[in-house]
Amino acid sequence: MEGEREVMEAAMEAGHILLENGAEIFRVEETINRICRHYGITSSNAFILSNGIFATSGNAREETFAKVLHIPVSGAHLNRVAAVNQLSREIEEDRYTIEEVKLRLEQIRTMPGKSRHMLVLGSGAGSGAFCYLYGGSLIDCLAAFLVGLLVYVFVIFVSSPYLSKMVSGIAGGAVATMACMLLFYLGIGEHLNQMVIGSIIPLVPGVAFTNAIRDIADENYIAGAVRMLDAMLVFFGIAMGVGFVFTIVQRIVGGGML
Repeated sequence: MEGEREVMEAAMEAGHILLENGAEIFRVEETINRICRHYGITSSNAFILSNGIFATSGNAREETFAKVLHIPVSGAHLNRVAAVNQLSREIEEDRYTIEEVKLRLEQIRTMPGKSRHMLVLGSGAGSGAFCYLYGGSLIDCLAAFLVGLLVYVFVIFVSSPYLSKMVSGIAGGAVATMACMLLFYLGIGEHLNQMVIGSIIPLVPGVAFTNAIRDIADENYIAGAVRMLDAMLVFFGIAMGVGFVFTIVQRIVGGGML
């Protein structure tokens, strides 16, 4: 049997990677249990919250272990989640020793995400596509594409490094709305509402909101409620930013532009 403490440390590390990269609570619990069970630990217990893992093990025949990990709520990196899922399946196929598991987990933790250029391009493409889905014309989609590029440049270089999540939502919504209004005023775009809706989509925490609903459906009420509140604060911030710009412009131009 592998060292029990090493097994528990590896299982918690796998759970840590999953939780901080946007996995659902049930997936974290299942992965920890799979790893412990495969390496012969039958007394393990894991309690998962949206920002923490509590794990214990030990009985008359197994070494006592207890550890708590604090994991701040952050963004989603689904490539790392998929990699840990695949690793857990390969562990059950008996492909790894515990040392190899720890090495593989370290490799997964340092996996590079998408490049900044790819993120910016994806933001533009998503903005244009959602603008079309919400009834925008082709010129509206072009405008939303351009604003989507600008918005994610703002997110990468200003919001993420310097602003809190709430303030980031407000600022991002305001930037997207001001850019859409400028293009609309210059004649690039026909339907301002559809342009704005498409442009703010990259700011919306869709994965976090979806996982919150899934966690609540799985009766993980505390974790689901925390994630839901976190997502709703971002939604509220985006709405504040959009509404603030619309209000200011309406007061300046008297509603003629809108």
